[in-house]
Amino acid sequence: MTNEFLPSDQTLVSSKPLSVHYTGNPPPAAGPASWLPNPKRKVLQRCCSRLAASGLPESELVVEYLYGKYIKNLSVHTIRQSGTVLLSFLNFLVNDGATLQTLTRQNIAAFVENKQNTGLKSTSVIGHLRAIYAFIAFLVDQGILPPTMMQRKIRIKKPDSLPRAIPHQDISLLLKVVRSARDRAMILLLLRTGMRIGELLAVKIKDISFSERKILLYLGEKNYQGRAVYYSEDAEDALQQWLHIRAQDSSYLFPGKRTPQLSYSAAWSVMQQSLKQAGLSNKKYSLHSLRHTFATDMLNAGMRIEVLQQLLGHQEIEMTMRYARMSDQTREHEYFKAMDNIEQGRCHEPHRINYELQKVFEEKKLLRAYGKKLSQ
Repeated sequence: MTNEFLPSDQTLVSSKPLSVHYTGNPPPAAGPASWLPNPKRKVLQRCCSRLAASGLPESELVVEYLYGKYIKNLSVHTIRQSGTVLLSFLNFLVNDGATLQTLTRQNIAAFVENKQNTGLKSTSVIGHLRAIYAFIAFLVDQGILPPTMMQRKIRIKKPDSLPRAIPHQDISLLLKVVRSARDRAMILLLLRTGMRIGELLAVKIKDISFSERKILLYLGEKNYQGRAVYYSEDAEDALQQWLHIRAQDSSYLFPGKRTPQLSYSAAWSVMQQSLKQAGLSNKKYSLHSLRHTFATDMLNAGMRIEVLQQLLGHQEIEMTMRYARMSDQTREHEYFKAMDNIEQGRCHEPHRINYELQKVFEEKKLLRAYGKKLSQ
Protein backbone atom coordinates (compact mmCIF):
# COMPACT_ATOMS: atom_id res chain seq x y z
CA MET A 1 0.00 0.00 0.00
CA THR A 2 1.47 3.28 -1.03
CA ASN A 3 0.97 6.78 0.32
CA GLU A 4 0.32 8.17 -3.11
CA PHE A 5 -3.18 9.28 -3.97
CA LEU A 6 -5.55 6.43 -4.45
CA PRO A 7 -6.70 5.37 -7.90
CA SER A 8 -9.75 3.12 -8.17
CA ASP A 9 -7.80 0.17 -9.51
CA GLN A 10 -6.10 -2.96 -8.35
CA THR A 11 -3.32 -1.11 -6.45
CA LEU A 12 -5.78 -0.83 -3.56
CA VAL A 13 -6.43 -4.52 -3.19
CA SER A 14 -4.71 -6.94 -5.51
CA SER A 15 -3.68 -7.55 -9.07
CA LYS A 16 -7.21 -8.71 -9.86
CA PRO A 17 -9.20 -6.04 -11.71
CA LEU A 18 -12.30 -4.65 -10.09
CA SER A 19 -15.77 -5.84 -11.06
CA VAL A 20 -17.02 -2.26 -11.25
CA HIS A 21 -15.34 1.07 -11.83
CA TYR A 22 -16.10 4.35 -10.13
CA THR A 23 -16.99 6.98 -12.72
CA GLY A 24 -15.31 9.89 -10.97
CA ASN A 25 -11.69 10.91 -11.42
CA PRO A 26 -8.95 10.68 -8.76
CA PRO A 27 -7.88 14.02 -7.25
CA PRO A 28 -5.23 15.68 -9.43
CA ALA A 29 -1.64 15.87 -8.29
CA ALA A 30 -1.29 19.63 -8.01
CA GLY A 31 2.20 19.85 -6.58
CA PRO A 32 4.16 18.13 -3.80
CA ALA A 33 1.54 18.83 -1.11
CA SER A 34 -1.00 16.60 -2.83
CA TRP A 35 1.30 13.60 -2.34
CA LEU A 36 1.48 14.03 1.41
CA PRO A 37 -0.72 11.65 3.44
CA ASN A 38 -3.79 13.12 5.13
CA PRO A 39 -6.00 11.55 7.82
CA LYS A 40 -8.80 10.70 5.41
CA ARG A 41 -6.44 9.04 2.93
CA LYS A 42 -4.77 7.10 5.74
CA VAL A 43 -8.12 5.76 6.95
CA LEU A 44 -9.09 4.78 3.40
CA GLN A 45 -5.77 3.01 2.86
CA ARG A 46 -6.09 1.17 6.18
CA CYS A 47 -9.60 -0.02 5.33
CA CYS A 48 -8.54 -1.14 1.86
CA SER A 49 -5.49 -2.97 3.23
CA ARG A 50 -7.69 -4.91 5.67
CA LEU A 51 -10.10 -5.81 2.89
CA ALA A 52 -7.24 -6.95 0.65
CA ALA A 53 -5.71 -9.03 3.44
CA SER A 54 -9.06 -10.67 4.20
CA GLY A 55 -9.20 -12.39 0.81
CA LEU A 56 -12.99 -12.26 1.02
CA PRO A 57 -14.99 -12.67 -2.19
CA GLU A 58 -16.21 -9.38 -3.71
CA SER A 59 -14.16 -7.27 -1.30
CA GLU A 60 -13.13 -5.19 -4.32
CA LEU A 61 -16.73 -3.89 -4.47
CA VAL A 62 -16.36 -2.52 -0.97
CA VAL A 63 -13.05 -0.91 -1.92
CA GLU A 64 -14.70 0.78 -4.90
CA TYR A 65 -17.53 1.96 -2.67
CA LEU A 66 -15.16 3.38 -0.03
CA TYR A 67 -13.13 5.16 -2.68
CA GLY A 68 -16.35 6.79 -3.90
CA LYS A 69 -16.96 8.10 -0.39
CA TYR A 70 -13.38 9.40 -0.26
CA ILE A 71 -13.57 11.46 -3.44
CA LYS A 72 -16.98 12.78 -2.41
CA ASN A 73 -15.11 14.20 0.59
CA LEU A 74 -17.19 12.41 3.22
CA SER A 75 -15.90 12.41 6.77
CA VAL A 76 -13.15 10.23 8.19
CA HIS A 77 -15.68 8.74 10.61
CA THR A 78 -18.04 7.76 7.79
CA ILE A 79 -15.28 6.07 5.78
CA ARG A 80 -13.89 4.24 8.82
CA GLN A 81 -17.29 3.04 10.04
CA SER A 82 -18.37 1.91 6.57
CA GLY A 83 -15.13 -0.03 6.07
CA THR A 84 -15.36 -1.73 9.46
CA VAL A 85 -19.04 -2.65 9.17
CA LEU A 86 -18.79 -3.91 5.60
CA LEU A 87 -15.74 -6.05 6.35
CA SER A 88 -17.70 -7.63 9.20
CA PHE A 89 -20.69 -8.08 6.89
CA LEU A 90 -18.63 -9.83 4.19
CA ASN A 91 -17.18 -12.17 6.81
CA PHE A 92 -20.66 -13.00 8.04
CA LEU A 93 -21.95 -13.69 4.52
CA VAL A 94 -19.12 -16.15 3.86
CA ASN A 95 -19.88 -18.01 7.08
CA ASP A 96 -23.57 -17.91 6.18
CA GLY A 97 -22.91 -19.46 2.78
CA ALA A 98 -23.99 -16.33 0.88
CA THR A 99 -22.43 -13.70 -1.36
CA LEU A 100 -23.31 -10.16 -2.37
CA GLN A 101 -24.61 -11.53 -5.66
CA THR A 102 -27.09 -13.81 -3.83
CA LEU A 103 -27.86 -11.40 -1.00
CA THR A 104 -31.38 -11.60 0.45
CA ARG A 105 -33.33 -9.82 3.15
CA GLN A 106 -32.96 -12.95 5.28
CA ASN A 107 -29.15 -12.64 5.16
CA ILE A 108 -29.36 -9.08 6.45
CA ALA A 109 -31.81 -10.11 9.18
CA ALA A 110 -29.46 -12.92 10.24
CA PHE A 111 -26.55 -10.45 10.41
CA VAL A 112 -28.61 -8.12 12.61
CA GLU A 113 -29.61 -10.99 14.89
CA ASN A 114 -25.97 -12.06 15.15
CA LYS A 115 -24.92 -8.57 16.22
CA GLN A 116 -27.73 -8.37 18.76
CA ASN A 117 -26.70 -11.73 20.21
CA THR A 118 -23.17 -10.40 20.78
CA GLY A 119 -24.64 -7.72 23.05
CA LEU A 120 -24.17 -4.81 20.65
CA LYS A 121 -26.32 -1.84 21.66
CA SER A 122 -29.40 -1.06 19.60
CA THR A 123 -28.00 2.30 18.50
CA SER A 124 -24.86 0.55 17.18
CA VAL A 125 -26.90 -2.10 15.36
CA ILE A 126 -28.94 0.70 13.76
CA GLY A 127 -25.66 2.29 12.61
CA HIS A 128 -24.57 -1.05 11.12
CA LEU A 129 -27.86 -1.37 9.24
CA ARG A 130 -27.57 2.16 7.91
CA ALA A 131 -24.07 1.45 6.57
CA ILE A 132 -25.18 -1.81 4.95
CA TYR A 133 -28.17 -0.29 3.20
CA ALA A 134 -26.05 2.60 1.91
CA PHE A 135 -23.73 0.00 0.37
CA ILE A 136 -26.68 -1.95 -1.04
CA ALA A 137 -27.94 1.26 -2.69
CA PHE A 138 -24.51 1.53 -4.36
CA LEU A 139 -24.76 -2.07 -5.59
CA VAL A 140 -28.25 -1.38 -6.96
CA ASP A 141 -26.95 1.67 -8.81
CA GLN A 142 -24.21 -0.50 -10.31
CA GLY A 143 -26.78 -3.07 -11.48
CA ILE A 144 -25.32 -5.78 -9.25
CA LEU A 145 -28.44 -6.13 -7.09
CA PRO A 146 -32.09 -5.61 -8.05
CA PRO A 147 -33.93 -2.47 -6.85
CA THR A 148 -36.23 -4.70 -4.78
CA MET A 149 -33.38 -5.04 -2.24
CA MET A 150 -34.12 -1.46 -1.13
CA GLN A 151 -37.78 -2.26 -0.48
CA ARG A 152 -39.09 -3.47 2.87
CA LYS A 153 -35.93 -2.52 4.69
CA ILE A 154 -35.24 -4.12 8.05
CA ARG A 155 -35.76 -1.50 10.73
CA ILE A 156 -34.93 -1.46 14.42
CA LYS A 157 -36.71 0.85 16.79
CA LYS A 158 -34.34 3.27 18.45
CA PRO A 159 -34.46 3.14 22.27
CA ASP A 160 -36.62 5.97 23.56
CA SER A 161 -34.16 7.21 26.14
CA LEU A 162 -35.17 10.12 28.31
CA PRO A 163 -32.89 13.15 28.65
CA ARG A 164 -31.06 13.30 31.95
CA ALA A 165 -31.37 16.39 34.15
CA ILE A 166 -28.99 17.32 36.96
CA PRO A 167 -30.62 17.37 40.44
CA HIS A 168 -30.63 20.72 42.26
CA GLN A 169 -28.21 19.55 44.93
CA ASP A 170 -25.65 18.60 42.28
CA ILE A 171 -26.16 21.92 40.47
CA SER A 172 -25.36 23.70 43.74
CA LEU A 173 -22.18 21.64 44.18
CA LEU A 174 -21.15 22.38 40.59
CA LEU A 175 -21.67 26.15 40.82
CA LYS A 176 -19.78 26.35 44.12
CA VAL A 177 -16.53 25.14 42.54
CA VAL A 178 -16.64 27.30 39.39
CA ARG A 179 -14.34 30.25 40.17
CA SER A 180 -13.43 31.57 36.74
CA ALA A 181 -15.68 34.41 35.54
CA ARG A 182 -15.67 33.02 32.01
CA ASP A 183 -16.51 29.48 33.08
CA ARG A 184 -19.26 30.61 35.44
CA ALA A 185 -20.84 32.76 32.74
CA MET A 186 -20.71 29.89 30.27
CA ILE A 187 -22.25 27.31 32.62
CA LEU A 188 -24.96 29.63 33.93
CA LEU A 189 -25.96 30.77 30.44
CA LEU A 190 -26.33 27.15 29.34
CA LEU A 191 -28.30 26.35 32.48
CA ARG A 192 -30.62 29.38 32.30
CA THR A 193 -31.23 29.62 28.55
CA GLY A 194 -31.35 26.00 27.40
CA MET A 195 -28.99 26.76 24.53
CA ARG A 196 -26.91 24.03 22.93
CA ILE A 197 -23.20 24.49 23.56
CA GLY A 198 -22.55 25.04 19.84
CA GLU A 199 -25.12 27.83 19.81
CA LEU A 200 -23.61 29.54 22.86
CA LEU A 201 -20.07 29.41 21.47
CA ALA A 202 -21.32 31.09 18.27
CA VAL A 203 -22.94 34.01 20.15
CA LYS A 204 -21.45 37.44 19.39
CA ILE A 205 -21.71 40.52 21.60
CA LYS A 206 -24.02 42.18 19.09
CA ASP A 207 -26.48 39.26 19.48
CA ILE A 208 -27.18 40.17 23.11
CA SER A 209 -29.90 42.61 24.14
CA PHE A 210 -28.73 43.51 27.63
CA SER A 211 -31.78 45.68 28.44
CA GLU A 212 -34.12 42.74 27.71
CA ARG A 213 -31.79 40.00 28.99
CA LYS A 214 -32.23 38.34 25.62
CA ILE A 215 -29.90 36.57 23.19
CA LEU A 216 -30.76 36.29 19.51
CA LEU A 217 -29.79 33.06 17.80
CA TYR A 218 -29.97 33.80 14.11
CA LEU A 219 -29.39 30.21 13.00
CA GLY A 220 -30.28 27.22 15.16
CA GLU A 221 -27.57 24.55 15.42
CA LYS A 222 -29.91 21.72 14.38
CA ASN A 223 -33.07 23.17 12.88
CA TYR A 224 -31.44 26.10 11.04
CA GLN A 225 -34.11 28.48 12.31
CA GLY A 226 -33.56 31.61 14.34
CA ARG A 227 -35.00 32.14 17.81
CA ALA A 228 -34.58 34.23 20.96
CA VAL A 229 -33.64 32.94 24.41
CA TYR A 230 -33.65 34.75 27.74
CA TYR A 231 -31.37 34.60 30.76
CA SER A 232 -31.89 34.98 34.50
CA GLU A 233 -30.52 37.46 37.02
CA ASP A 234 -27.78 35.14 38.28
CA ALA A 235 -26.71 34.50 34.68
CA GLU A 236 -26.72 38.26 34.07
CA ASP A 237 -24.45 38.84 37.09
CA ALA A 238 -22.03 36.19 35.82
CA LEU A 239 -22.18 37.61 32.30
CA GLN A 240 -21.39 41.15 33.46
CA GLN A 241 -18.43 39.93 35.51
CA TRP A 242 -17.09 38.13 32.45
CA LEU A 243 -17.62 41.12 30.16
CA HIS A 244 -15.71 43.31 32.59
CA ILE A 245 -12.49 41.29 32.17
CA ARG A 246 -13.04 39.81 28.71
CA ALA A 247 -10.67 40.80 25.88
CA GLN A 248 -12.32 43.45 23.72
CA ASP A 249 -10.69 42.55 20.40
CA SER A 250 -13.10 39.71 19.54
CA SER A 251 -16.70 39.90 18.40
CA TYR A 252 -17.51 36.55 20.03
CA LEU A 253 -18.80 36.37 23.59
CA PHE A 254 -16.38 33.54 24.36
CA PRO A 255 -13.24 34.02 22.24
CA GLY A 256 -10.61 31.31 22.00
CA LYS A 257 -6.90 31.74 22.63
CA ARG A 258 -5.87 30.94 19.07
CA THR A 259 -9.28 30.86 17.37
CA PRO A 260 -12.04 33.47 16.99
CA GLN A 261 -14.34 31.53 19.31
CA LEU A 262 -13.82 29.05 22.13
CA SER A 263 -13.68 25.48 20.86
CA TYR A 264 -16.08 22.76 21.93
CA SER A 265 -13.22 20.70 23.38
CA ALA A 266 -12.17 23.63 25.56
CA ALA A 267 -15.75 24.09 26.82
CA TRP A 268 -16.04 20.34 27.41
CA SER A 269 -12.80 20.43 29.41
CA VAL A 270 -14.20 23.22 31.61
CA MET A 271 -17.25 21.12 32.44
CA GLN A 272 -15.23 17.99 33.13
CA GLN A 273 -12.81 19.80 35.44
CA SER A 274 -15.68 21.45 37.31
CA LEU A 275 -17.47 18.14 37.76
CA LYS A 276 -14.25 16.59 39.05
CA GLN A 277 -13.74 19.37 41.60
CA ALA A 278 -17.36 19.03 42.73
CA GLY A 279 -16.97 15.27 43.18
CA LEU A 280 -19.51 14.54 40.43
CA SER A 281 -17.29 12.87 37.84
CA ASN A 282 -18.88 9.46 38.35
CA LYS A 283 -22.38 10.74 37.43
CA LYS A 284 -21.56 11.20 33.73
CA TYR A 285 -23.08 14.65 33.38
CA SER A 286 -22.24 16.63 30.25
CA LEU A 287 -22.66 20.15 28.90
CA HIS A 288 -25.88 18.97 27.26
CA SER A 289 -27.17 17.92 30.69
CA LEU A 290 -27.45 21.63 31.48
CA ARG A 291 -29.93 22.01 28.61
CA HIS A 292 -31.92 19.03 29.90
CA THR A 293 -31.92 20.58 33.37
CA PHE A 294 -33.22 23.90 32.04
CA ALA A 295 -36.08 22.19 30.21
CA THR A 296 -37.10 20.06 33.19
CA ASP A 297 -36.94 23.00 35.61
CA MET A 298 -39.09 25.15 33.32
CA LEU A 299 -41.78 22.48 33.06
CA ASN A 300 -41.72 21.85 36.80
CA ALA A 301 -42.19 25.60 37.32
CA GLY A 302 -45.34 25.51 35.19
CA MET A 303 -44.16 26.67 31.76
CA ARG A 304 -46.45 25.61 28.90
CA ILE A 305 -44.84 23.00 26.74
CA GLU A 306 -45.40 24.89 23.46
CA VAL A 307 -43.50 27.86 24.93
CA LEU A 308 -40.65 25.58 25.99
CA GLN A 309 -40.60 24.14 22.47
CA GLN A 310 -39.87 27.61 21.08
CA LEU A 311 -37.16 28.33 23.65
CA LEU A 312 -35.41 25.02 22.98
CA GLY A 313 -35.68 25.41 19.21
CA HIS A 314 -37.40 22.07 18.62
CA GLN A 315 -39.10 21.73 15.26
CA GLU A 316 -41.31 18.92 16.52
CA ILE A 317 -43.17 19.21 19.80
CA GLU A 318 -42.70 15.46 20.32
CA MET A 319 -39.04 16.23 21.12
CA THR A 320 -40.12 18.62 23.86
CA MET A 321 -42.67 16.11 25.16
CA ARG A 322 -39.79 13.92 26.33
CA TYR A 323 -39.19 16.41 29.13
CA ALA A 324 -42.87 16.37 30.09
CA ARG A 325 -42.62 12.62 30.54
CA MET A 326 -39.86 12.98 33.10
CA SER A 327 -41.32 15.97 34.97
CA ASP A 328 -43.08 14.17 37.80
CA GLN A 329 -43.47 17.36 39.82
CA THR A 330 -45.50 18.97 37.04
CA ARG A 331 -47.78 15.96 36.68
CA GLU A 332 -48.32 15.78 40.42
CA HIS A 333 -49.05 19.49 40.69
CA GLU A 334 -51.44 19.48 37.73
CA TYR A 335 -53.28 16.41 39.04
CA PHE A 336 -53.97 17.82 42.50
CA LYS A 337 -54.84 21.23 41.08
CA ALA A 338 -57.36 19.68 38.67
CA MET A 339 -58.77 17.36 41.34
CA ASP A 340 -59.18 20.28 43.74
CA ASN A 341 -61.20 22.14 41.07
CA ILE A 342 -63.40 19.09 40.57
CA GLU A 343 -63.98 18.57 44.29
CA GLN A 344 -64.76 22.25 44.85
CA GLY A 345 -67.13 22.35 41.89
CA ARG A 346 -65.16 25.08 40.16
CA CYS A 347 -65.35 25.68 36.42
CA HIS A 348 -62.80 23.87 34.31
CA GLU A 349 -61.59 27.06 32.59
CA PRO A 350 -62.05 25.88 28.97
CA HIS A 351 -60.60 29.20 27.79
CA ARG A 352 -57.17 27.95 28.86
CA ILE A 353 -57.15 25.33 26.12
CA ASN A 354 -54.69 26.23 23.38
CA TYR A 355 -56.82 25.59 20.31
CA GLU A 356 -53.95 26.40 17.94
CA LEU A 357 -51.83 23.72 19.57
CA GLN A 358 -54.75 21.27 19.48
CA LYS A 359 -55.05 21.93 15.75
CA VAL A 360 -51.37 21.08 15.27
CA PHE A 361 -51.81 17.82 17.20
CA GLU A 362 -54.84 16.85 15.10
CA GLU A 363 -52.97 17.56 11.86
CA LYS A 364 -50.02 15.48 13.01
CA LYS A 365 -52.34 12.63 14.00
CA LEU A 366 -54.00 12.76 10.59
CA LEU A 367 -50.67 12.78 8.76
CA ARG A 368 -49.36 9.85 10.81
CA ALA A 369 -52.48 7.83 10.05
CA TYR A 370 -52.21 8.69 6.36
CA GLY A 371 -48.53 7.75 6.28
CA LYS A 372 -49.28 4.45 8.00
CA LYS A 373 -51.86 3.57 5.35
CA LEU A 374 -49.40 4.39 2.59
CA SER A 375 -46.72 2.18 4.11
CA GLN A 376 -49.17 -0.71 4.34
